[in-house]
Amino acid sequence: MKRIVIFASGSGTNAENIIKYFQSTKTAMVTHVLSNNQRAKVFDRCEKLGVDASLFDKESFIKDDTVLNFLLTEADFVVLAGFLWRIPSKIVAAFPNKIINIHPALLPKYGGKGMYGMHVHNAVKANNEAETGITIHYVNENYDEGAIIFQAKTAISSEDTPETIAQKIHELEYEHFPKVIEEVILQHE
Repeated sequence: MKRIVIFASGSGTNAENIIKYFQSTKTAMVTHVLSNNQRAKVFDRCEKLGVDASLFDKESFIKDDTVLNFLLTEADFVVLAGFLWRIPSKIVAAFPNKIINIHPALLPKYGGKGMYGMHVHNAVKANNEAETGITIHYVNENYDEGAIIFQAKTAISSEDTPETIAQKIHELEYEHFPKVIEEVILQHE
């Protein structure tokens, strides 16, 4: 059984969904959640689900090898679920095509530094897009530029607000992200 470590910075709804999904499969299990935000609600979710979670700082992520060494001993795959920091090249190199991220838009549109959460949905609405969606992609050294694995689309009407767009995106994330992670893991068998 493969081991997944999730990085999360916020509420952890996607992390929770992934944990629950893999609790009922034999493909993989989420062994740990790492967060760079001590106030992240993901810690509460992990406690309720019986999954270990740890806080880390920028120094242990970028300057020294604390996080890298942890991943090398504890993870076969790394999943970013609402994680906002760029992944250092040494971690990317250690897990080639084994770090998976989800983005709340159809990349390459609305990607890059600072484009996350409501920032994306506000931009999609401001540009009167007819559709948006999710992109699940491999992680490289640049924000949102790794090879695309999967995209799912949803229509947007003129009545949609950034908040209703966010809800449509969350539904796509919950439906597709765990399944696509599992497909990627099975491809590496």
